[in-house]
Amino acid sequence: MTVLAHVTPPDPNLALILKVLPALVVILIVAAICGRLAQMVMQPRVLGEMVAGVLLGPTFFGWLFPDAQAALFPKDVRPVLYVLSTIGLTLYMFLVGAGLDHNGRTPGEVRKASALAVSGIVPSLLLGFGAGLLLYDLLSVPDVSPFQFALFVGGALSLTAFPMLARILYERGLENTPVGRLTLIAASIDDALAWCILAVLSAMHLGTGPAGALPTIGLTAVFAVVMLKVVAPLLRPMGANVARTGRLGATGMYVVVLVPLTAGWLTDWIGVYSVFGGFLAGLAMPRDPKFREALHGRMMEIVSTLLLPTFFTFSGLNTHLGGIAGGAMLLAFGLILLAGFAGKYFGCALAMRGMGFGLRESYAVGALMNARGLMILIFINIGLAQGMINQELFAMLVLVAILTTAGALPLYKLALPERLETRAKVAEVSELVRSNPS
Repeated sequence: MTVLAHVTPPDPNLALILKVLPALVVILIVAAICGRLAQMVMQPRVLGEMVAGVLLGPTFFGWLFPDAQAALFPKDVRPVLYVLSTIGLTLYMFLVGAGLDHNGRTPGEVRKASALAVSGIVPSLLLGFGAGLLLYDLLSVPDVSPFQFALFVGGALSLTAFPMLARILYERGLENTPVGRLTLIAASIDDALAWCILAVLSAMHLGTGPAGALPTIGLTAVFAVVMLKVVAPLLRPMGANVARTGRLGATGMYVVVLVPLTAGWLTDWIGVYSVFGGFLAGLAMPRDPKFREALHGRMMEIVSTLLLPTFFTFSGLNTHLGGIAGGAMLLAFGLILLAGFAGKYFGCALAMRGMGFGLRESYAVGALMNARGLMILIFINIGLAQGMINQELFAMLVLVAILTTAGALPLYKLALPERLETRAKVAEVSELVRSNPS
């Protein structure tokens, strides 16, 4: 009886901890192994972590060892993983926003990033919409209109893997180069617009009509203005203090944790995913380089090592890749993949060329913007939960996410070899020295 008491603790909180901790241990081990394997085949570590999440889900682990998978990830553990993953992604995007070098902006950068964002979302949206109309009879659920179905496919394909793109740029030290900054800002705009599309679709599907999404869009715009015009000035004294002392103290740590979590909560309440609240909170942080260095030194490792793999795994637990079989389904998948790839890759590359960038840089950006990663999985999980799409289309879009993300870095390196990438980093350092001679 004593042994049984230790196996099944009477305290339900202790019982939950004894379930959550083994799950986290397995998540970290598998993420570390897959991340290392990805780097060995010249892929970013983040892609390996994404694949690790899918492998731990029902498609692989659950298929080979269903009892073990059910024991490791029971239903009462998944809400805990969801909370940890949401916190992790919100804090990571906060660090991405805080790490952007505002003082390193080139003239007209926001205008160029906006043009790049439009070139990334419009072609993908139109091609995806057309593919959705063609495949409506084959893949749609009964109570969704052709317009809603086609718009959902187009919206999903217009996404860029903002968090994954950020990690690729950070791993390669490109986040503050002109190309890196343009790509990050454009990807954030693309994803924000895609979430607005999802808000419209949800309102239409739930019967409130497109006008039901207007409060979400309006409140999001107001929130962004408040963060950048009201909160940002209030935080500047903290940045000046860190610049003077060289350290982020206990009070500062409370602030830099509370601001993104509160922003994420508010954007979730508004109806936009908390990742954008975290990113806007980062943009509102002080701009001093010493502050950015202190902030990243205190937070980045724990967020990227513990919390992000939990996010990837939670998404993988909701991913079922069993819906593609037969010639018609394979042709449908090929059409969706082609529409998604061509819209982003060529649309963004042509826009970069139009802004005066070289051919290699243009197609390198097209490759990076074409990665979709887990953002599309969040998008389609919401669609599946609300009954807007079926399991077959869900499976196809999961494969689109994996393939476009896996192809992003090889296509990037093909367009911009390491010697040219190094030249871009050197040019960025030289520009910073000229602008900050002290």
